[in-house]
Amino acid sequence: MDFRHEWKHEINVSDMISIRHRLCAVAKPDSHAINGKYLIRSLYFDDPTDKALREKIDGVNQREKFRIRYYNGDTSLIHLEKKSKWNGLGHKDTAELTAAEAQSIVDGDIDWMPSSERPLVQELYSKMKSEGLRPKTIVDYIREPFVFAAGNVRVTLDYNIRTGLRCTDFLNTDCVTIPAGDAPIILEVKWDGFLPDIIRDAVQLNGRRVSAFSKYAQCRIYG
Repeated sequence: MDFRHEWKHEINVSDMISIRHRLCAVAKPDSHAINGKYLIRSLYFDDPTDKALREKIDGVNQREKFRIRYYNGDTSLIHLEKKSKWNGLGHKDTAELTAAEAQSIVDGDIDWMPSSERPLVQELYSKMKSEGLRPKTIVDYIREPFVFAAGNVRVTLDYNIRTGLRCTDFLNTDCVTIPAGDAPIILEVKWDGFLPDIIRDAVQLNGRRVSAFSKYAQCRIYG
């Protein structure tokens, strides 16, 4: 299993404008971006005791969480993802879902999942049955992504974070979302073996420390 280094910083609008300007000079926009950005909608899973939420808040060293995600309102490509953390490093397993499959998971119709040839779908089924994992809440936000080939670097600016409260019907465009409290702008930097100095300099901010901010946790502030 390959793990990637990850930094997160909570920043303000002035910081974002400055970093965006620097990144545009040294990195490339992600090819999936439309006019430099895209809208992400995710549906996060948790168990009846909110294990994923509590482990994140408590800073548990080894943890995982499941989510389903699509971009720019396009449900023709939906990803099931498992994010794993170990000693501050991150890894992501991914499997594609059809819109019908994603909806059936939301509806609790999961008897088809063990027969899937995708191991991640089978794993989610197993944990839905054994641990009671269920869809918990929708998380929406806007992302501005940049990539840099050396080090396989990905830098993102995430903002306008919104929560679906207890709504889990994430394929329903009429599902109401609201601002997730006073959520900051999040700068994320991810890389493999090394972080090039040119990117390190571009994202450098005085007085900003690495953060453990979680969009999922922020979107659970109302319950």
